[in-house]
This record gives sequence, structure tokens and C-alpha cells, in this order.
Amino acid sequence: MSLDNIEALLKPINGFLKCETPLEWISEAKKSCKLPVLLRDHLVCELKAAQSAMFLIRRYAVDADSAKALLEWLKPYEDFTYRHIGDWRDLEKLKLNKSMIVKSGGRYEQELVDKMVMLIREELHHFYQVLEVMNEYGIEYENINSSRYAKGLLKHVKTHEPDALIDKLICGAYIEARSCERFAKIAPHLDKRLGDFYISLLRSEARHYQDYLELAENIAGKDISERIAFFGEVEADLIVSPDNDFKFHSGLPVLKVLG
Repeated sequence: MSLDNIEALLKPINGFLKCETPLEWISEAKKSCKLPVLLRDHLVCELKAAQSAMFLIRRYAVDADSAKALLEWLKPYEDFTYRHIGDWRDLEKLKLNKSMIVKSGGRYEQELVDKMVMLIREELHHFYQVLEVMNEYGIEYENINSSRYAKGLLKHVKTHEPDALIDKLICGAYIEARSCERFAKIAPHLDKRLGDFYISLLRSEARHYQDYLELAENIAGKDISERIAFFGEVEADLIVSPDNDFKFHSGLPVLKVLG
């Protein structure tokens, strides 16, 4: 992807986000000693992105049999990640082999299913690609704690519908947009293999952000700019405020002083 194409792709994302990734985070992320945690956390983030999209489909859009098929599709990835069961090389062979049956009577379910199933497929493929990279670099997968980032966004989600769904979609848009921005920020500071890999993810992550935002706007059927702006400020605060835990979506690194 050319520099001009990257800049054109990032322009709406940078306009959507309320702040840039701090230089201090980039300085930490490019250290070779941080690569294992960066890749392990990135791996889990890809799975969680797939899980979040699948939750939305199961909760809001499909019948019971379709929901069961979705769980079965994701289970081997969860078994590997959380229970260390299975060979990661077998994961790429797994496919969703059932057509999704959309609940009747709704006005947005088909669009939600179409966009989220594609997103899940891509996130699970990215999950496998990260494992390939880790294997090449001799980095074994180990369990890793979640960062504060997603929880910090989702704790502000309203509890009544359809506002809860709209808020979740807005949060999804910010998570995907930040992922895209960070891939672009860190890529120039890594070796060619990793840098090219992160650049290759930009297009799909940018589309995911747009899909989430379009779904939120279409389902709301009204102006939600205030709610988008609210979550934008929450997201920016998580990025620029001090954070003791370095992860892919962590905030401003807190330097530890040796005494």
C-alpha cells in the first residue's frame, strides 16, 4: 500500500479519533523487549473483536440454531486461547458452515448479520496471522490479562434498548479506529516483516470502524453525534491518561524509576 493510500485511508480515522497515540507509547512499543506482550495482546484483541461481533449477532439478530452454530465456530479459538487446547495450525481450516437465519420482525438484523459475519471471518483470519508471526519469531503464546481499554469504554453503555446496542456499536467503531491508527503508528518502527503485516491490516480495520458506525447510525435512525462525541472523549482519556499496564490499546506509559 502506497504512502498516499495509507494517508487517504487514515484521514477519516484521524478525524474520528479525538487524539493521536502518544509518542511515549510508540517509544515503548518499538522496544524489542515489548514485542512478545504486543503480539500476545494483539492476538487476544483479534479474538475479542470476533467475540464482540458474535455477541451482537446472537443477542440481536439470529435464531437459536444460528446462535449455536456461531458458538461452535468460535469454540476452537477460545479453547486454544483460554484453555491451551488444540493445535493453532488447524484453526485456519475452520469455517462457518451454516447460513444465518435472521429473526423476523426486525428492521436492521440482516445488515447487522452481514457486516458482523464478515468482520468475524476477518478477525479470526488476523488471529491466525498473528500466530504465524509469533511462530516465526519464536514467541510462544501465554495467557495475558486484559487492558483497561475496552472495559473503560463499555462501562458507559446504557442499559436500555435500543440505546444499549447503539452504544456498543459506537464503542466498536472506536476500538477498530484506534487499532487502525496504532497499526499505522507502530509499523514504521518495526522490522519489514512486522511492519508490512501491520500495514496489511489497515484496510480491513478501517472498514470495520465504518461498518460499526454506519450500523449505529442506521439503527438509531436519528442524530447520534452527541453520543459519538461522548465516547470519543472517553476513548481519548483512556489513551492519554497514565497507564501502568503496557498493552496494544494501553494509555500513556508510566515510566518506572529504579531506586
